[in-house]
Amino acid sequence: MGAEKTESAGDAGQAEPPPERAVSRRALLLGGTAVVGVGTALVARDELGRLWWRIPGVVKKREEGAVDARGAQWIAASSANWRRADRPDDYEIDRVVIHVVQGGYRTALKVFKDPGHGAAAHYVVRKDGHIAQMIRELDVAFHAGNRNMNERSVGIEHEGFVEKKESFTDAMYEASARLTAGICERYDIPVDREHIIGHVEVEGTDHTDPGPYWDWDRYLRLVRRERDRARRPARTRTPA
Repeated sequence: MGAEKTESAGDAGQAEPPPERAVSRRALLLGGTAVVGVGTALVARDELGRLWWRIPGVVKKREEGAVDARGAQWIAASSANWRRADRPDDYEIDRVVIHVVQGGYRTALKVFKDPGHGAAAHYVVRKDGHIAQMIRELDVAFHAGNRNMNERSVGIEHEGFVEKKESFTDAMYEASARLTAGICERYDIPVDREHIIGHVEVEGTDHTDPGPYWDWDRYLRLVRRERDRARRPARTRTPA
């Protein structure tokens, strides 16, 4: 993250999707039934299902304080630091972006709750492995400094400093790996370095996190282990 982190102007506040995703309110409300028959109507209804959030006044029911990752604590980021969406229906999720705060856990929570900061990640991982979820995965967090990457990714911040190897504890690696494995399983994301990336690898960014001391080989090994563990059938005890 770093103290200087801000989101680009192209993805600040309640920015509209790119023109190619746009569907007029009239087309959505009509449902396509008065145009060229059944085929068009089906397409329009499909678009309506994916783009419900673009109709003024329509709000999808959500459970207050719900989390996507088991065991995470809900601590809401400012609504100025993310954009409401309906992922993966309106934007495919195919990346996880790894960040480092350049500060402590409390610092990350404070700035992500600040509407003037302009950025926030979905999750923050503390050095003891505790995880805060600040934005729902279905919504677009302003975390990567790149609109396209924001729309397609889940961002995970980690307490610590890129120049301090001791920032990255065993508990942090383990908890973060479980979190990433769950995200990859939910959205069918391959566990590799093409799909699990550092903030430094995002096009157009000037950030260096997670830095040279983040152990990518270890991390991916842990993510694969957690993914495979979750997929393994539960053992049933045979009656004596």
